[in-house]
Amino acid sequence: MSINQSGWRPEMAGGEAAPVKTFTGNKGLMLEEALIFEIGDSERTGVDLPEAPKVASRLGGLERTAAIGLPGLSEPEAVRHYTRLSRQNYAIDLGLFPLGSCTMKHNPRLNERMARLPGFADIHPLQPVDSVQGALALIHLVGEWLVKLTGMAAVAMSPKAGAHGELCGLLAIRSALEARGDARKVILVPESAHGTNPATAAFCGYAVENIPATAAGRVDLEALKARLGPDVAAVMITNPNTCGLFEPDMKAISDAVHAAGALVYCDGANFNAIVGRVRPGDLGVDAMHINLHKTFSTPHGGGGPGSGPVVFSESLAPYAPLPFVEKQGDHYALVEEETAGEHHAGSFGRMVAFHGQMGMFVRAAAYMLSHGADGLKQVSEDAVLNANYILRSLESVLDAPFAASGPCMHEALFSDDNLPEGFSTLDIAKGLIDEGFHPMTVYFPLVIHGAMLVEPTETESKAALDQFIGALRSVGERAKAGDPALKSAPHLAPRRRLDETLAARKPILVWKEPAAAQAAE
Repeated sequence: MSINQSGWRPEMAGGEAAPVKTFTGNKGLMLEEALIFEIGDSERTGVDLPEAPKVASRLGGLERTAAIGLPGLSEPEAVRHYTRLSRQNYAIDLGLFPLGSCTMKHNPRLNERMARLPGFADIHPLQPVDSVQGALALIHLVGEWLVKLTGMAAVAMSPKAGAHGELCGLLAIRSALEARGDARKVILVPESAHGTNPATAAFCGYAVENIPATAAGRVDLEALKARLGPDVAAVMITNPNTCGLFEPDMKAISDAVHAAGALVYCDGANFNAIVGRVRPGDLGVDAMHINLHKTFSTPHGGGGPGSGPVVFSESLAPYAPLPFVEKQGDHYALVEEETAGEHHAGSFGRMVAFHGQMGMFVRAAAYMLSHGADGLKQVSEDAVLNANYILRSLESVLDAPFAASGPCMHEALFSDDNLPEGFSTLDIAKGLIDEGFHPMTVYFPLVIHGAMLVEPTETESKAALDQFIGALRSVGERAKAGDPALKSAPHLAPRRRLDETLAARKPILVWKEPAAAQAAE
């Protein structure tokens, strides 16, 4: 038994001890936590408040008249409840987070400190432009870096997420096509693209058609060429793709698409694998979003709005959205509808009310400046090195469908093909929880049966990778040996394995007070 850095587990003398049943349900310092409704009740409160004064309602009859029924707790009860819950969270600050496609990398604390500086954290989007010159200079700086790193001509900083950026790119493509009187109706999406790509295309009003992958996990170039025609508006391609592989025919794909009068949208979510090594603009890309949380270390989602800037080729730049920051001599101006003028009259409009997410821009700028161009290149190289180390270390235990087609990029893909009958990807994932790790991404991408997508990022040391590899190898070997305990894992987590089908089809989302027990007659 090993000690995992993300969770303490003692080794018992003389082998494993039988589970101890406790009065409280707690397991040592792993506390069994009830729902907040079960801790308190609506008949008591932890504070004494005076009666609220009677005032006339301004809600026009929409006010609540019945009791809300929230539980009353004392301050210690409330603090302990949420603190105990927080101890059950898994986080990147506890251990390696192997989610493939999502890039759960460490966010340097320096970046967080910079984002909280006065002048960045407390500005208002409606302040006079002259009073926020430093903030506009920073937005312009990040945009300049993105343009240089991608080899593109322009950038829109306002989109708030990757999928929002996809929508931005497609709206620019549609505007460009309409401007030349060529309203096309179809978007081609390879099987190895991110799942948001077809969803965004459909949301934009396009019909979506799939392009198959080759046995090596790349776009079937001949199938793509055969489908191109006057109805195709664009191809949405993810490169590196969701199988963790680089598309070596990317330039040929772009040339074929352009020859057919269509445009190329690249999902840049995986740009972290090639930054400093490849410029998408050199490969013929017309528009590409960049997930700042993946490549440039800004937080991933849950803490608030994210950021998904979009870079554009020279041909698409006139159709990019407003607003954008423009340097005019020593002054930074915010170009909006009233000031766009003729040089940006083709813009399709706005993506958001204001200018983007300032906190994300500051974090990304701190990351870029602290690494420099050479450091960003090393970041991508280390991410690829770590993923290939995991791939080669585990391919003898878990099936790796594309291991023979060359090195992977930032993530390693495995499947359940070599597991014995009765064992599945889900058993591997649940067994990994008992080892103290959050599971990898499972059952995605859909082109691989029982997929397990592992992304270690560049922020993990060899020691951390070795520990994760050892844990995953152990679980894989248990499955291949037919260990029945894996079928009911996890055993050491706060909760047992869910019936995932029942949980999806009949979720219980609202707490209801249990019916009073009736005495037996």
